[in-house]
Amino acid sequence: MPYASAMLRRGAAIAVVLGTLTVPPLVGVPAPAPAVFAAPAPAPSPSGSADVRAMTPAVARQLDAVVQHVMREADVPGVTVGVWTPGQPGYVRSFGVANKATGQKMSPDLYLRIGSETKTFTVTAMLQLVDQGKVSLDDPVGKYVDGVPGGDRITLRDLAGMRSGLFNYSEDAGFFKALTSDPRRSFTPQQLLGYAFKHPAVFRPGEKFSYSNTNLILLGLLVEKESGQRLGDYLEQHVLGPAGMHHTLFPTGNEFPTPHAQGYTNQTASGKVEETAGWNPSWGWAAGAMISDLDDLHTWARTVATGVFPDGTAMVGPAVQKQRLTTPSTGIQGAGYGLGIFDVQGWIGHNGSLPGYESLTVYLPSTQTTVVVLLNTDIGYKGDIEPSTLFGEAVTRIISPAHVFDLPAPASATR
Repeated sequence: MPYASAMLRRGAAIAVVLGTLTVPPLVGVPAPAPAVFAAPAPAPSPSGSADVRAMTPAVARQLDAVVQHVMREADVPGVTVGVWTPGQPGYVRSFGVANKATGQKMSPDLYLRIGSETKTFTVTAMLQLVDQGKVSLDDPVGKYVDGVPGGDRITLRDLAGMRSGLFNYSEDAGFFKALTSDPRRSFTPQQLLGYAFKHPAVFRPGEKFSYSNTNLILLGLLVEKESGQRLGDYLEQHVLGPAGMHHTLFPTGNEFPTPHAQGYTNQTASGKVEETAGWNPSWGWAAGAMISDLDDLHTWARTVATGVFPDGTAMVGPAVQKQRLTTPSTGIQGAGYGLGIFDVQGWIGHNGSLPGYESLTVYLPSTQTTVVVLLNTDIGYKGDIEPSTLFGEAVTRIISPAHVFDLPAPASATR
């Protein structure tokens, strides 16, 4: 996409490849992330494991310093970072402001929009239906949703794994114009698919990986049809409630619980920075409309990575969870994408971006470590490098030098 709009725009290889709602070009030649953020990390401390360093006061101070450094360099108004490893002190810090106009401080209790992390919830709902025998991963989507080009050949597995070949509706010029001309307008799933289906398939189903929000709109419709519930209601009853995630929701419009952070984007009709908290995320729907907070995402990181609710009951059965976590290569070294989830250098999870907000929620199984990053801007650094990726890389260079979350950004990224 010329770099036009967050869950819209994305050209930073990770978000693009792995997780934002974006519009126009999602292609670029990978290049290393800027060395300014590659803070050197000491060897693991004796009390830590080989994979993750112990959260000593010295390590916490290093994290404070590097997070604030990234904030200054990337001009991020506010950020919250959480790091947790069983048996170690947790690290939870907020820096900067949640609202530039009022001076409200960023804090861990704020609600933020989480963009494409929504995909992990939608795919979970679909996998629960697989567990129940209501659908099969190898069923064609045309069995459940009418009017899908090539729907007799595109499987549910292709959709969840971003290998359908369907055009990404958020790259359609007409869609981008409609959204940016009135960011508070509401879109229906059928309208979103209409933008996608005007375009021919990009490639044959299963041929390769290509991130497309269209896939998740179809999976959301499938969940609604086969469950008999609205997607948000299904998620509340079968995923969020059982997980104890009472500060996560699937909005029907632009509602935003308080307290929340204001968002800032330049993915606007004028190109000028605007506030986005009042924008309507319905255009992201099953691909990116959800809202959450730090504590709930801490819970979700392990839950989605293991398929087990916090009380020990299965969210998704082991056989189906194993298929979710099979992560073929995306074409980016060290990054694989399974069924609505990625594996980047051992970190399992997803990122999210839509105008004004970015997030990153990842889990390292070898040490049961969780990292969550929430920020109130999606404005790219030096062209189109995702700020959430900068924080993820900087934090993991310190806490897990053998597992650095180092998704590259396109060398050609310009705005």
